[in-house]
Amino acid sequence: MSGPRESARRDEAQWIEVLRAGGLTTVQDLGRPGWAHLGVPRSGAMDPYALRLANRLVGNPEPAAALETTMTGCTVRLHRAGTVAVTGAPAVLRVGGRAVDTGGPVAVPAGAVVELGPARQGVRSYLAIAGGITVEPVLGSRATDTLSGLGPAPLTDGDTLPVGPVTAGPAPVDFLPDVPPPAELDLRVRLGPRQDWFTPEAVRALLGTAYTIGSMSNRVGARLAGAALPRAVPGELPSEGVVLGAVQVPADGQPLIFLADHPTTGGYPVIAVLDDVLPLAQARPGTIVRFHGPVAGPIARP
Repeated sequence: MSGPRESARRDEAQWIEVLRAGGLTTVQDLGRPGWAHLGVPRSGAMDPYALRLANRLVGNPEPAAALETTMTGCTVRLHRAGTVAVTGAPAVLRVGGRAVDTGGPVAVPAGAVVELGPARQGVRSYLAIAGGITVEPVLGSRATDTLSGLGPAPLTDGDTLPVGPVTAGPAPVDFLPDVPPPAELDLRVRLGPRQDWFTPEAVRALLGTAYTIGSMSNRVGARLAGAALPRAVPGELPSEGVVLGAVQVPADGQPLIFLADHPTTGGYPVIAVLDDVLPLAQARPGTIVRFHGPVAGPIARP
């Protein structure tokens, strides 16, 4: 027979406690694909491969929700014994004050504190917990969308998060090596849909010069600094749909690449669209970016 105190202990065991939220830690899964026609972007993990791997390591289904940290890590307490794994940006991981390896499953005793330190390289680490984070889904996803406000708010100190039941054991691996992100990125683009709003010199600059990722970049977009992209059409463009990877050019001529939490409409012309935004998931400010073709239309690459 169990009393109210025993029931409270059982309930508490289904939650984790956030002791240090860090600069930006959010709940992320694989996002909300298929809702853009209603003005809802995909959102979800910036590095979905790292999220899938972290979930596999602890025995979760790959789409389960985990914690995405940004540069500064986070600290949580598990009230029940379980398994955690950290992937993505490499960082120091301590469980109960003891340093342990990232990139593999780690057993955590009940009540132990899990400390994930600042990223040594890259930007975003993923902390998966066996059972997954089971906050209430919105439009089929538990992901935090920092622009629209869908999903749970970014974590703050003292938050508690529900954890689901464990459905499988951890993966039979000991350690996966860290792979540092490159200092320079080559990003493949397709020109358009508003290439004709820019001069030929702008297209040559986009495809022929290096840009640097700026410090104001976030989950919404990567802001670049480099050669300005002059407009051929001085007027205003009515707002129109924009997609993940769109390279939009604001009035200052400096390109902006839309990432996971991008708006679904925009009024500045899009000169090109990236084939793949994944290389930007771990790119720190200062990383060099170079764009390359294929080039549509009559303008040849310099």
